[in-house]
Amino acid sequence: MLLRNLLCLTLGCVTTSAFADTVWLKNGDRLTGKVKVLDGGKLMLDTDYGGSIPLDWKKVATLESETPMLVRQDDFEDPQLANSLHKGDDGKVVLGTAEAPKTIELASIQQMIQPKPLIQDFTWSGNIDLALDYKRADTDTDDYNVAFKTKARHGLWRHNGDGEYNRESSDGVTTTNNYQLEYALDRFFTEQWFWQGRVDYKNDKIEDLARQRTLGTGPGYQFWDNELGAFSLTSLVNRTDYEYSNGNKDNFYSLALKWEYNRYLIGKTVEIFTNGEIGKPLSGVAEYALDSEAGLRYKVTDWASLNLKAEKDIVSGNSDGELNETRYTVGFGVGW
Repeated sequence: MLLRNLLCLTLGCVTTSAFADTVWLKNGDRLTGKVKVLDGGKLMLDTDYGGSIPLDWKKVATLESETPMLVRQDDFEDPQLANSLHKGDDGKVVLGTAEAPKTIELASIQQMIQPKPLIQDFTWSGNIDLALDYKRADTDTDDYNVAFKTKARHGLWRHNGDGEYNRESSDGVTTTNNYQLEYALDRFFTEQWFWQGRVDYKNDKIEDLARQRTLGTGPGYQFWDNELGAFSLTSLVNRTDYEYSNGNKDNFYSLALKWEYNRYLIGKTVEIFTNGEIGKPLSGVAEYALDSEAGLRYKVTDWASLNLKAEKDIVSGNSDGELNETRYTVGFGVGW
């Protein structure tokens, strides 16, 4: 009996420490969990009984949390750091700031996010998107698209990896068959500035431009990277090798601008994203090259999502064959 009581007490303490935040609603309900983010009028509460729950901010009476938060009350003012949040009167919350406790109206808060320090422990995130399309009619078509993107961060180092495979066939004849892999390593010098080295490989079994190999390096700037998304720009000097289906080859250097952007909306249930690279060869091999994608994801559960993407690939002004492709995919994905 004593052992069982001690076990229950231990489990209760673990649960309390893991989900120590409390939200009081205007209807009298009280929810416990972990406050993650407030954005778009939705407060995300992670719970051990219902996963991530989006709460209507207008229905919240008050709350308390031991998690440090950046609290934004106005779009034109910098957010203020609250080391903790304490229960206040209905419609109010007390911010535990470094100077003195400060009581503010909940209605005045537009956004709350967790601060992200420069040096942090190992973190790993990513997603895998899958799109399939089967059509059986006068013309039978099969389309496959698998893409993954992942990031791992430890201290001043960040590892980035992504890849994609596309295959289309019509009446048993393959019309698209290509894949792409990329790895990039970032070394941060400040909270925003970093230096990147990357390697990229593309293989196409159908198009005239059969293989592309690119090595690049250059500085980058991280505008922001927090609970609501990230945005960075990287300028690169690249060495690119083109190999065409007719056996011709091109080797040249180029300057490129690479971007990565994603933003979570409506309490992190919707994500919009775009990433890509535009480059200008330093020789006359081609006028410019563009490799980009944009889309959105809608979270169905904590780990599953529906996605819609548009991809654009262009190689313009190349004497050995131009490339201009646009692809749209709708599919299912998993994230972590």
